[in-house]
Amino acid sequence: MNKTAESVWTNCLSFIEDNITSQAFKTWFEPIKAVKLTDNALSIQVPSKFFYEFLEEHYVKLLKVALTRELGTSAKLVYNIRMENTYGNKQPFTEKIPSTNRSNNQGSQNVDVPLKNKSPELKNPFVIPGIRNVKIESQLNPNYNFENYLEGESNRLARSAGIAVANKPGGTSFNPLLVFGSVGLGKTHLAHAIGVDIKDKYPEKTVLYISAEKFVQQYSESVKKNNRNDFIHFYQIIDVLIVDDIQLLSGKAGTQDVFFHIFNHLHQNGKQVILTSDKAPVDMIDIEQRLLSRFKWGLSAELNHPDYDTRVAIIQNKLYRDGVEMPDDIVEFLANNIKTNIRELEGAIISLIAHSSFNKKEITIELAKKIVDNYVKHTKREVSIDYIQKVVSDYFQMDVDTLQSKTRKRHIVQARQLAMFFAKKFTKASLASIGSQIGQRDHATVLHACKTVDNLASTDKQFRKYVEDLQKKLTL
Repeated sequence: MNKTAESVWTNCLSFIEDNITSQAFKTWFEPIKAVKLTDNALSIQVPSKFFYEFLEEHYVKLLKVALTRELGTSAKLVYNIRMENTYGNKQPFTEKIPSTNRSNNQGSQNVDVPLKNKSPELKNPFVIPGIRNVKIESQLNPNYNFENYLEGESNRLARSAGIAVANKPGGTSFNPLLVFGSVGLGKTHLAHAIGVDIKDKYPEKTVLYISAEKFVQQYSESVKKNNRNDFIHFYQIIDVLIVDDIQLLSGKAGTQDVFFHIFNHLHQNGKQVILTSDKAPVDMIDIEQRLLSRFKWGLSAELNHPDYDTRVAIIQNKLYRDGVEMPDDIVEFLANNIKTNIRELEGAIISLIAHSSFNKKEITIELAKKIVDNYVKHTKREVSIDYIQKVVSDYFQMDVDTLQSKTRKRHIVQARQLAMFFAKKFTKASLASIGSQIGQRDHATVLHACKTVDNLASTDKQFRKYVEDLQKKLTL
């Protein structure tokens, strides 16, 4: 039987899937497409240079074994990189397995332009007026580090990318690194951790953390004082610029324009830019398209709600750092009942310890319930996308795999659209994240699903009953 690229890659995927976690398989292998098979060389298409680098670093041995099983010891693997908004390198490049002595055919690269006029007279927005001081303080919090930023399924991609950036700032393909996710999931912690690690490894580099809100204020001041050029010049000498809550530039045309020029200068000179946002680039409103396209040049990594095991690890780590012992059943109770927000989880632990020590009471389940009730009462309940899919699947008497499948059967498509509709309504997840978790669809499919549900609910009596029934089940 003649082997095709698709058949070889399908067999490779079966082998790979049996040897790694399902989350890792979904993240790193499902997006890959087989392109062609020439002699013993299999070409696969990956969505970014970051994918190629990550596969090479973490899965090259597994790929080699899988491909050797299919094509023999002379097997070769060729990576074709196809990026949205490709910048600079537009040529695919090849890589043989094993990856030693590689020869990358990357085409021309931008030449680094040396910075000129690094004058010590630069006006530093972080220097108190009247005090001469050319040293730029990083504004980093050393308590936010990788050591206490625990890894879990919910943050593995973002954390791995952060460590890679810290090891080689400005020297990886994920520049900028944009970390996005809901409130309280650790975006600011991760941003600081990257900066702290870079300062530790490269003390000579100028690292600066700033909130977008502060950046906007500084820019407004520079316009009032007629020293806009000094403001731009100051930011152009930064080696690693970390901007928190970049979505706050929304609607501020002047600030976006100046940030655009600063970003371009830093990027072209091999400097690292790290951004955080509560939204994915595709969901940002009133941000100029030219700026959004630059946010997509590197890697956008989402932080999701931590799973149960990660929540337990976070509690145990917090207790260990504070030198406090707590019974396992109370740890499990907290992890089971505060699910959506790491900040709230840590807050509940602090409250529990404080109540216990101030009132000289033992930490009991009753006390834990009282604290949790207080937190949950003041927190809007948020159901997970997994839970929504289970409720919808049970309602239509199918399993979740069927709901997520590629089938176009009408009743399954409608069930999938309802799951997307309620995921948008009841969670803070981005459209892209919802699509990814419900059958590997894109954000446009989710948008179409939500419009379809709205239309059918207003015109079809039976469908309206589906919506009402599911709404009740999800809000019980």
